[in-house]
Amino acid sequence: MPLSLRDKLRSVDAPRKPAAPVKAAPVFHDCWHDSRVLPLDSIPDAWDLPMEMVRLMEPGELPAQLTPDKILYLDTETTGLSGGAGTVAFLVGVGYLIEEGFLVHQYLMRDYPEERYLLENLAGLLPQFDALCTFNGKSFDLPLLQTRLRMNRMNAACLDKPHIDLLHLARRVWKMRLGRCNLGYLEEIIFGEARTDDIPGSQVPERYFAYLKNGDFSQLLQVLDHNRQDIFSLCRLLTHMAAMYATPEQQPYEQDVLSMGIALEKNCHLEQARRCYRLAARGLTRASSYRRLAHSYRRAGEGTEACALWREMIRLGEGWVEPYVELAKYYEHTARDIDAALEITRQALCRVAEPSLRPPQAVQDTKNALQYRYARLKRKQEKQATLFNPMEDRRC
Repeated sequence: MPLSLRDKLRSVDAPRKPAAPVKAAPVFHDCWHDSRVLPLDSIPDAWDLPMEMVRLMEPGELPAQLTPDKILYLDTETTGLSGGAGTVAFLVGVGYLIEEGFLVHQYLMRDYPEERYLLENLAGLLPQFDALCTFNGKSFDLPLLQTRLRMNRMNAACLDKPHIDLLHLARRVWKMRLGRCNLGYLEEIIFGEARTDDIPGSQVPERYFAYLKNGDFSQLLQVLDHNRQDIFSLCRLLTHMAAMYATPEQQPYEQDVLSMGIALEKNCHLEQARRCYRLAARGLTRASSYRRLAHSYRRAGEGTEACALWREMIRLGEGWVEPYVELAKYYEHTARDIDAALEITRQALCRVAEPSLRPPQAVQDTKNALQYRYARLKRKQEKQATLFNPMEDRRC
């Protein structure tokens, strides 16, 4: 039924309902922060970390007076695993040694406006330390943090410190034996401790976005535990690896000792590398160890020592025809003994003619190369004979 004029006038004069109050925008003063001290029961030697061994492991320059408590262990959890301009480190965890144990700080941004406070907390902590230790931080964590500092118009130079990246060091030692070297797998194999109730790294961004949507902080508890465990494991892994380099003779796996030797030689620590090669010259790595050791002598101009190893490889039947070829090269180019080079090449041809499990094409290619070497040495031998025993000119 249509309203009468009186009803319309009454509706105009009726008091209006108060408008809903406008919700004020949240004010951010800091990021979320947690700190706790973890016991060093599983790292009893953390304070005795041999820095001279860390310098052998790490190819980069480290401070001369670096001490264990001046290393800052750092790990981030991010909104993406591939990097890029839109990726943010929503959680930064750091840890370091104190008298009471291992102190871990975690800084979390509960929303994007808190990112600046997270970065400020990190930047304020960094000057206390002389070096950083991460796991793949050179390729991921540090470039991301530097980008976020610049995006917030902050000085990224605070991260310019000597950097120990354990991913690269771990690959050099364990890749030969283990293949993959992610942190969780190393904990399981090296320390015999598999993580329980741990969140996979691939699910971390999903958890954070779910938290932003519904505000349920409990969804981040596993992420915080995961990050805390990663930081503690960095200290544990660095201490363990330094002990390995200090006592290679006590290591149960010759593949690890050989790998340490290769890493040491690459870092120009030749005597320490040779020690590892000698220790690894057993089992499946005997041929590779002899080969590496002989090559180190050859490159250093110590031909007598290299030849002794190649002869030992021949005696043991190691390395197939490689020690023969190396001896032939030495006799031809260094000792200038063509007869000896020719004889050792002949022995190599006999060796390659024996039954082998190698692919037929590889055997044939090796045989062709040896025959070519033998023919060239034969011509060289004949030429030398002509020079030292000139025939009479019969044209007279």
